[in-house]
Amino acid sequence: MRIQKFSRPGVILMATVVAIITSMVVANATQTITTPNAAFISYSLAAGANSAVITPATSRSVLVMGCCTTTVNQSVGQVSLLHSPGLGMAWVGLESFTGAASTITSGGSSNTGTHIVFIDIAHLVDIQGASAHTIRVHNGAGTTRAGNVTLVW
Repeated sequence: MRIQKFSRPGVILMATVVAIITSMVVANATQTITTPNAAFISYSLAAGANSAVITPATSRSVLVMGCCTTTVNQSVGQVSLLHSPGLGMAWVGLESFTGAASTITSGGSSNTGTHIVFIDIAHLVDIQGASAHTIRVHNGAGTTRAGNVTLVW
């Protein structure tokens, strides 16, 4: 059996093609991982009080997690929220535990006082819209409630 050898320019051309294809595969396989941003806000609110306003990042999904740490009322709720400039906010998530099950919360609004998610077991402390561009914690209970809210984007 006779083996035919490639010419030197042919070998160089094949090596160049292999190098280009390898570079393309490596370039497409590169993944960029970024460190998320986060904000942590503590609250301690008298009966009927609202926290200072919280401004979520715009035009990106923001994970909003809140909890009540007051004894007997401890619980947690969370939503994925989108703050769209000029349109308001849209969200979907889980209300705090109450009774036998948690419930899904979802909606969209730019109105002050719109309920977003309950974060205590009695469903009296909630995160709500403060304006078309901000949120706040509202204590609807008859006594002081404390806890925190974390935003991750």
